[in-house]
Amino acid sequence: MDKHKQYLKVVEWSEEDQCFIGRVPGLALGGFHGKNEAKVYEKLGTLVDEWIKIHEKEGAPLPPATVGKKYSGRFNIRLGETLHERLTIESLKVSESLNSYCVKVLKNGVDLD
Repeated sequence: MDKHKQYLKVVEWSEEDQCFIGRVPGLALGGFHGKNEAKVYEKLGTLVDEWIKIHEKEGAPLPPATVGKKYSGRFNIRLGETLHERLTIESLKVSESLNSYCVKVLKNGVDLD
């Protein structure tokens, strides 16, 4: 796979800015914006190529790829004692395990569509 294809490119409409905003999480700071979604995506491809060249020229390792990455389904989170207690109490109120309750809360709080 070409190196530039290994990095996720995200283009989203911004109501606040009234334009498309494109970025490459994990690789490049900043991004591009514009009225044409396809052109913003195309510019991101150029941005990735430029970042790869910079890393190679400086002998710096590239960040891990963000496309095709395998996820275990597990991650640890530090949330503080107060939030931990509150989540535990809320999960008990609905007779769910803390894990199941947190998964439900996260799914409801993140737009997965």
